[in-house]
Amino acid sequence: MPELARFYGIILYMFAKDHPPPHFNAKYNEHKAMIDIKSGELITGHLPRRALRLVQDWAEINQAALLLNWNEAQKDNPQIKKIKPLE
Repeated sequence: MPELARFYGIILYMFAKDHPPPHFNAKYNEHKAMIDIKSGELITGHLPRRALRLVQDWAEINQAALLLNWNEAQKDNPQIKKIKPLE
């Protein structure tokens, strides 16, 4: 599970060769969620409202990098790159 970024206790990661639609995963304490890269919407799971908003803001800022990582993750031996966290 390659980590994309980590900020404010939130861990964002992406699995190699995962199923569509393009998405990434978020973990915050005991909460886990799957977030759509293109829309920023919650696909499954749950995050507290503030954590979800931070993740959605980060995803909007980094949508192009997320899509590059998604495409890379579909290859054999992917090289998924870290993305700058929120500060």
